[in-house]
Amino acid sequence: MVVNMLGSAIVYSGLAVAVTAAVLRKPRIIAAGVAVTAIGLFLPTRDSHAPAPGDAAASRLDEFAPAWQFNEVHELYIDAPPERVFAAIREVRADEIFAFRALTWLRRGGRDLPQNILNAGGNQPLLDVAVCGGFVYLAVDAPREVVVGTAVIKPRGFRETTIDTYRQPLPRGIALGTMNFRVIPEGTGSRVTTETRVFANSSRARRRFAAYWRIIYPGSAFIRLMWLRAIERRATG
Repeated sequence: MVVNMLGSAIVYSGLAVAVTAAVLRKPRIIAAGVAVTAIGLFLPTRDSHAPAPGDAAASRLDEFAPAWQFNEVHELYIDAPPERVFAAIREVRADEIFAFRALTWLRRGGRDLPQNILNAGGNQPLLDVAVCGGFVYLAVDAPREVVVGTAVIKPRGFRETTIDTYRQPLPRGIALGTMNFRVIPEGTGSRVTTETRVFANSSRARRRFAAYWRIIYPGSAFIRLMWLRAIERRATG
């Protein structure tokens, strides 16, 4: 996660330098800013691995995403029992998440896409919209954890993500994105964590996703935080 933040920080620092230099008409500084941005985009990644099966910290996410190169983790204490929090996770809609539509509109470049997680309406729970738009439910263990996943980079000939995608040998050149919401009882309330992991199984897929991830990471992190806040409001309202 530190590498993700570092890569994004380098990218946006380079962009800031390049834009400022362009305003001041300083060609050499523009070139330096562009070079810094490129370094951030292609900063090397490393593999991370989940705890061993049976470890007290293990989750269902570990089962489906035991290795990754990219991830982000966010958590929030919610003053509500796990059953109510889990129900809120399953029911929260896109229009309950602050700035979700604006940020996903930017992410898709303003394109009018079919309904999916980047073009979610306000009538269905967001996780259900995601599943209708290419994600798959991998685990629904009420009131503890829900896990969803999808192929974020698809090699030629790949059709759709299914639970078997996670159980069979992966085709070369794929990148799988897997996300969970986990509810842990704590005192009279619940500690909720959400983690996203992405595993790319080729160097080309890894480089492609690294550049994309480092651009979208700040917005993605903000969405996850606001998503947790929306869950809190629904669970405690």
